[in-house]
Amino acid sequence: MAQEHAVTLVSAGWFDQAMFGYYPYVALAVLAIGSVLRFDREPYTWRSGSSQLLRRKQLMLGSVLFHVGVLVIFGGHFVGLLTPIQVFDAVGISHGAKQVLAIVAGGIAGVLAILGALILLHRRLFDARIRATSRFGDTAILALLTAQLALGLSTIPLSAQHLDGSEMVKFMSWAQGIFTFRPGAANYVADVHWIFKAHLILGLTIFLVFPFTRLVHMLSAPVWYMGRRGWQLVRTRRDIHADKANAAATAARRVS
Repeated sequence: MAQEHAVTLVSAGWFDQAMFGYYPYVALAVLAIGSVLRFDREPYTWRSGSSQLLRRKQLMLGSVLFHVGVLVIFGGHFVGLLTPIQVFDAVGISHGAKQVLAIVAGGIAGVLAILGALILLHRRLFDARIRATSRFGDTAILALLTAQLALGLSTIPLSAQHLDGSEMVKFMSWAQGIFTFRPGAANYVADVHWIFKAHLILGLTIFLVFPFTRLVHMLSAPVWYMGRRGWQLVRTRRDIHADKANAAATAARRVS
């Protein structure tokens, strides 16, 4: 039997309509078009810009914690928000169970990710050599991600007050409404707590700036390396200066 997942809708004001009705399409359009244009026009900038030669141990610890946590969070958000509600109803997963899973799994992953982000941010800000070789965008996007993780963790106490999953249904309905171009999608989140709204807005902003940052490496899977010819660079044992002298003498003889 399908579960009851009706929500009370509040008419979105101009701010909510702008941020949650129009802004998602602006952010997603810039994400898609900007990524394609950057890959086509600036392929040599399509990289993570690693600084692993400096403070390697700190980088490895922070990077592993950050990437493991973020991948779990991204997968949970993608599946949790975009899977049709009817699918969960059909397999008998209640909204309350989804909410508890999101709190527990998301909380653990969020803690791992923010610890990793703080380690990476500390490394970039307080190591003079790394700071000198870092671009503004490298530090700025890391700071944005850290703030987003902090906002995400701060939503857990609020979500714990709605263990029936009613708030989660609102976000699922909003996200699926955006991707299916459903009018009035902003109404679903018009009355949620401001921390949730800040979390959504910052997340959309990260999508907006995504093509202009090092985050583009997330879209690359280096599968072509598997079939690429191998190369080995070696230092020559030949006397370069003698070769040049012989070439000059040969040219002189030809002229004479």
